[in-house]
Amino acid sequence: MSERPRLAVIGAGPAGLVAALAAAARGVSVVLVDAAPEAGGQFYRQPAAGLGARRPQALHHQWRTWRRLRDGLAAHVGAGRITHLTEHHVWCVEREAASFAVHALLGPEQEESVVVRADAVLLATGGYEKVLPFPGWTLPGVVTAGGAQAMLKSGLVLPGRTAVVAGTGPLLMPVAVGLAAAGAKVAALVESADPRGFLRHARVLAAHPDKLAEGALYAAELARYRVRVHVRHTVVAAHGTDRLEAVTVAALDSDGRVREGSEWRVPCDSLAVGHGMLPHTDLAETLGCRLDGVNVAVDDEQRTDVPGVWAAGETTGIGGAALAMAEGRIAGLSIAARLDSRAPEPHSCARAAKARAGLRKFFAAVDNVCTPPDRWAERVGDDTLVCRCEEVPAAAIREAVDELGAGDVRTVKLLTRAGMGWCQGRMCGPAVAGLAGCPPTPARRPFARPVPLGVLAREPGDAS
Repeated sequence: MSERPRLAVIGAGPAGLVAALAAAARGVSVVLVDAAPEAGGQFYRQPAAGLGARRPQALHHQWRTWRRLRDGLAAHVGAGRITHLTEHHVWCVEREAASFAVHALLGPEQEESVVVRADAVLLATGGYEKVLPFPGWTLPGVVTAGGAQAMLKSGLVLPGRTAVVAGTGPLLMPVAVGLAAAGAKVAALVESADPRGFLRHARVLAAHPDKLAEGALYAAELARYRVRVHVRHTVVAAHGTDRLEAVTVAALDSDGRVREGSEWRVPCDSLAVGHGMLPHTDLAETLGCRLDGVNVAVDDEQRTDVPGVWAAGETTGIGGAALAMAEGRIAGLSIAARLDSRAPEPHSCARAAKARAGLRKFFAAVDNVCTPPDRWAERVGDDTLVCRCEEVPAAAIREAVDELGAGDVRTVKLLTRAGMGWCQGRMCGPAVAGLAGCPPTPARRPFARPVPLGVLAREPGDAS
C-alpha cells in the first residue's frame, strides 16, 4: 500500500463488510483483515474454490444480500478504497500513541506475522458456539451445530449419514434443514427450550413478521423432510466405541430435570449440538474495552470506551446477520465522520438505528427462552471430560470447589488446569463456571490466539 490506512476492520463477516463499505464510500481508506480465504464470515461462509460448487446459493439464506455485499467489496477493492487481507489471523491489537498496530499471523501455517497500522479500529470478530458437556460428547461424530453447518458450506461434506441436531437456540433449525437438504437423514431435532415461553414475548416477536415467517419456513422444511422435533427434551448421553453410534434423548420437566423413565435411544453416526453462542471479546479485552456482561459495551455509535475503537456484530451481543449489518452500517458512518472530526448526521443512520433497536429486543426475547436447562450440571458424571485440551474431568472441578475451597473460575483453573490448553478455555469456560457454580469472568489474555515463539522473537513485517 502506498498510503497509510485510516481504518482497520477486523473480521469480514456481515458487520465488518457493511462497515467497511460504508466507511470506504465516504472517503475512508480501509484495510479489511480476515482469517478466512474469502469474505463472508460464518454466515456467508463460501465453499472452497477447488470444489467447483455449481449452486452455492442453495447452502445460504439471504443470498441476494450476500451478492450485494460481495459486489460492493469487489468494486471498492478495484478502486483502491479497500484493501482486503485474507488468511490474516489477528492475534493482538496495540495502541501506539494516536494510532493502532494490528498484528496478524499469515496463512495456514501461521508462522509469520505482519502489522497493519491504522488511525481507528473496528472489531467485528463475531461469536463462537457454547457447548455444555455430557457423557460421550468427545466421541468422533459429535460436532457443534455451527461446525456441522461449516462443514457443509465450506467443504460440501456431511458430518455423517444419520444425524441428530440438539441443544437450544435458533441455529438448530437451519442446521437441521441444511443437513436434510444435503442428503442426510436427520433422525431428530432435540430442543431443550419450551416454545410456550415465546408467548410471554408475543408483542416483541409480532413486531418482526419477517423473522416469524423465516421460522415458519424452516418448520415447513423440517416437516417436508420428516424431521421429528422434540421440544423440552435433551441429549443426556452419546454412545459408541471408536465413534458415535447412538444418543440417549430424554424429556425435561419444568425445573430442567430429566423425567424419570422418559429416556430412549436414537441410532445415529453424527450429533450436531449447540447451546447458544458467545461473543469473541479477546481483542477488545486486550485493548481495555469495557464489557457489559459478556458483550463488548458500545454507545449509540458503536463506539467502545477506548478512543478510536468501535465494535459491531456478534461481539457486542449475539443477534444474527441482520442486526450485525445494522450495527456495521452505524459503525462505518460513525468512523467516517469521527475521523473527519465531526459527528455523524443523525438521518444517515436512522433506519439502521431503528432496525438495531428492534432486533436487539427480538433477540433478547429469544435468549430469554432459549437457555440451557438449569439442571444440566447434575447430569454430568464425575468421569466426563470437561476440559478436552487438558483432559480434566468433572470430578476434578468439583473437588477444587468442594474440598479445596475454590471460589472463582481462575482458582479452579489454577488447581485443575481446566482452560489452560490450546483453546485457552474458549470451549470449556462456560462448562467449568457452571460446574463450579461461579460466574464466568473475562480472561484478559494478552494474545487472541496461540503465537509461535519465533514470531515474538523477530520484528514482524509491515503490511501497511
